Amino acid sequence: MSKQNNFIFKALHVVAWVIFVGLCIEAGGLIVNFIFSVFKPEFVGNLYQKLDLSAMYQHSKWAFFGMYSFVIFISVLKTILFYTLIELLYKLDLSKPFNNFVTRKILQLSYYTFSIGILSYIANQTAKNLSHHGYEVDKLNQFWVDSHAFILMAAIIYVIAQIFKRGVEIQSENELTV
Repeated sequence: MSKQNNFIFKALHVVAWVIFVGLCIEAGGLIVNFIFSVFKPEFVGNLYQKLDLSAMYQHSKWAFFGMYSFVIFISVLKTILFYTLIELLYKLDLSKPFNNFVTRKILQLSYYTFSIGILSYIANQTAKNLSHHGYEVDKLNQFWVDSHAFILMAAIIYVIAQIFKRGVEIQSENELTV
């Protein structure tokens, strides 16, 4: 592997770790917000992203818990997605990239990405439905604006996983014939 490729690969490791840490902070902040909004709602204005859904909580606890669950699940899934990517980057050997571990991790990435996209789409439609019933959901739209992009990205990653799967099959056939 050339020095430039090695540098780019190391830079990708760093970027993945930075994004992962940021997503961990976001998920943790959202979980803390949720706990405080239920038990100490007067502090919500001082917390992470000031995600105050107390009016929704007063109007309907089911709507509050449902929407906050969407936000937390999507945030945690994004964190898991990047943790899986970090695992893949650490175990990936660019001199021999076609192996079962890499194929399995790429498939997991596609499944997590698809889950984020579908869950985001459902959350977006639920938020639209709640807004028609008089709930204030504008603060939540930032968490699922990219649902279509995640679904498309999941399809692309799945195709790449299938290519890797076929590459593993061809590689094992070649090893048997030698």
